[in-house]
Amino acid sequence: MELAPGVHVAVTDRHGGVSAPPYGSRNLGGLVGDAPEAVRANRTGVAAELGVRGIVFMRQVHGADVAYVSEPFADDAPPLDGVFTTEPRLALASLGADCPAVLVGDPVARMVGAAHSGRPGTELGIAAALVAAMTAKGASPERMVALIGPGACGRCYEVPADLREQVASRVPQTWSDTSWGTASLDLRAGIEAQLRTAGVADVRHDDRCTIESQELYSHRREQPGGRFAGLIWLA
Repeated sequence: MELAPGVHVAVTDRHGGVSAPPYGSRNLGGLVGDAPEAVRANRTGVAAELGVRGIVFMRQVHGADVAYVSEPFADDAPPLDGVFTTEPRLALASLGADCPAVLVGDPVARMVGAAHSGRPGTELGIAAALVAAMTAKGASPERMVALIGPGACGRCYEVPADLREQVASRVPQTWSDTSWGTASLDLRAGIEAQLRTAGVADVRHDDRCTIESQELYSHRREQPGGRFAGLIWLA
């Protein structure tokens, strides 16, 4: 899908790969116990399908560190939860299995970024950190277009009441209730609020809930399980 002129995004699903159960079949996560050769084959297949020259996969640690990249990492990727680039046909990946991806592009500056914004990362403001890092390199929040990927929705993402209180004290828009009336978090609402506060006016959503959507991996629904990816790249 073209998010903006020359800026493309995609969200993979669990189908079309080579991983054996319980990871079947297009697991892209290298740290969940799947066979390494299967993960490599799945990642190579996604790159070929997208027509990109490579994909940057981070070692996601639920932090707020962001780095500029110009090539895919080697096997030992650094601990990061945000990356951005101006390199064409270099895809940036945010892996998830309930944590939303944040995909951001400035079509004028020809710059794209990706962040992994789970509960800790949303508390720490990884989405805003990504926007700030891109801005420092010449992008403009007013020109940016963002897509927030699938994640556990506020109707399903049940948490203890004290954890909801903790997160909402920093990101009030995350406060939510499950469909059965218990405490929950709406991470996508919190991420959108952070992006808008950072100056990004055009914020879009892939509204699928990972817990409800069988075509996506969900850590809450299935353990062990795989990881899908939100990806962004420049044409």
